[in-house]
Amino acid sequence: MVEYSFNRKRDGLVFASMKDINASFKDLCAVCDAIRYKSAHGALSTLDSVASGMPILYRRHNAHMGARHEIGGRTGRYPKKCAAIVRKVLVNAMANAENKGDDPHSMYIVHATANKTMILQRTAPKGVLWLGHSMGRRSARRADVEFARVELALGYGEEEGLSSRMKAAITKEKKRFKEMPAQKVKEVKPAKQKKQKAEAKQEAQKAKA
Repeated sequence: MVEYSFNRKRDGLVFASMKDINASFKDLCAVCDAIRYKSAHGALSTLDSVASGMPILYRRHNAHMGARHEIGGRTGRYPKKCAAIVRKVLVNAMANAENKGDDPHSMYIVHATANKTMILQRTAPKGVLWLGHSMGRRSARRADVEFARVELALGYGEEEGLSSRMKAAITKEKKRFKEMPAQKVKEVKPAKQKKQKAEAKQEAQKAKA
């Protein structure tokens, strides 16, 4: 059985995880913060927008990071790799919810976290080691490989295991989604009508000439 860091009642929640991820856990944490308490459908839209050039807000680990005008001048970055990884975990969670008979598009992300699991130290190349040996010690120039783990949980926001803060955040998200104005859909004109309009424009230009 897979162990999760969610230490509350799990009745009614659907989990998914991915481990041994060769990616920055700091970027994964920022992506998880960006989608936490959002609807599953809205989280997918947020993650897809990162691939098209939309930055993610960094609340932590943002020292010497630039401000992005897309998020109101706050610090952010474009973690495309980590957004794609979290998206895979979210799709797996939605598939697990479907297999259990739930409607994933009506569920919300009640738990999203990323943790560092292990670090593999790489030794420096031979030439670098020899330079370090001349000073009586091994060279510390090496690139460590960090591995991380991502966990997600979906729920309807009314489960007993959720805290009052979690329920309040999900209720706020539901209210914001209901008050969101409906987007106007542009009517697609038939190709024949467009052709007639272009011909009329050409005739008008010929008449003027």
